[in-house]
Amino acid sequence: MLENLNYLQNPDFPNRYICPEKLFFYLQTNYSDLILQVGTSYLGKPIYKITLGNGETRVLAWSQMHGNESNATHAMLDLLEVFKHQPNLQEDLYSKITLDFIFMLNPDGSEKWTRRNALDIDMNRDYLKLSSKEFPLLKKMAESGNYDYALNLHEQRTIFTTDGENPATLSFLAPSENFEREITETRKKAMAVISRIYEVINPLIPYQIARYNDEFYPTSTGDNFTKMGIATILYEGGHFPNDYKRKGTRKFYTIALYEGLKAISELKGSTENWEIYQQIPENKETHFDVIYRNVKLNTDFECVLDIAVQYKEEIFEGDDEISFTPIVVEVGDIGKKKGWKEIDCTGKKFISDKKFPKLDAEVNFIIE
Repeated sequence: MLENLNYLQNPDFPNRYICPEKLFFYLQTNYSDLILQVGTSYLGKPIYKITLGNGETRVLAWSQMHGNESNATHAMLDLLEVFKHQPNLQEDLYSKITLDFIFMLNPDGSEKWTRRNALDIDMNRDYLKLSSKEFPLLKKMAESGNYDYALNLHEQRTIFTTDGENPATLSFLAPSENFEREITETRKKAMAVISRIYEVINPLIPYQIARYNDEFYPTSTGDNFTKMGIATILYEGGHFPNDYKRKGTRKFYTIALYEGLKAISELKGSTENWEIYQQIPENKETHFDVIYRNVKLNTDFECVLDIAVQYKEEIFEGDDEISFTPIVVEVGDIGKKKGWKEIDCTGKKFISDKKFPKLDAEVNFIIE
């Protein structure tokens, strides 16, 4: 019987932000015999694929299609670190699957910490137009690689919970392949993998795993790969309590990545117990990062309201880690929405050079 995975963080990448050049140097230094440059970005940065294993079941995976979603890149780097210390896990997995993993499909966006690429194209909506330079590389691989499974690795915002209380630290989806959201055999194969992941991870972080909405998007990657007959699993790394650097998310994302690959290696296309997938709660949009409750403004009439704030993630020139800028995203009666942090301002002063908080602007007030 195989030992359990003992999580280890790759010590070379401690920050949420990953500099593309640092990643490239690391891959060239440590895995030169396993990597292949499959193309370049619009700004000329290399895009690398690493091939792991020589098993019969073929898997395609990619990270940072959206540049500001680094958890999946971390997860693959951390998993490689784990394998150094637990070679038995590696040997068993590599004997059953062949994994082609594209690191940082969007290196231009990754450098600037932006969702879109250098031309402001969302690659996950570029399946039909093929307007970007980068996405056609992935599509060509999927069409010619004879893959059985695909892992579409992303992150989601802090707004999502599983039940209105607990954050959706990990969410999964077996994407639809038509507007009717028909549960096809291809989707069942993906659902079976997700079910295996859920059974392992849910006891570790109870009530923090959700199911992403399965609305069909005709221009998105996962939906079309599923339509091609590739069982595609969407991963979404989300909020972990009191952890905006997402180190907790990173840990469980890594474990989920391993468990997904392990499930693929064991299921080999089987749809066994796919129904468990339907027991996973759906994502709920319930939270803001911060809510100031009962704020009395400095107006010439009685005005008491709530102010909701979301953190904008940014990388500034010369920094090696992202910064969090608080932005006002809603004012008025916030109602049933909640905040990961809530501040009751009853009886306190709203201090600002403006009478009203400005929507979509940086927080420019203090409460005393």
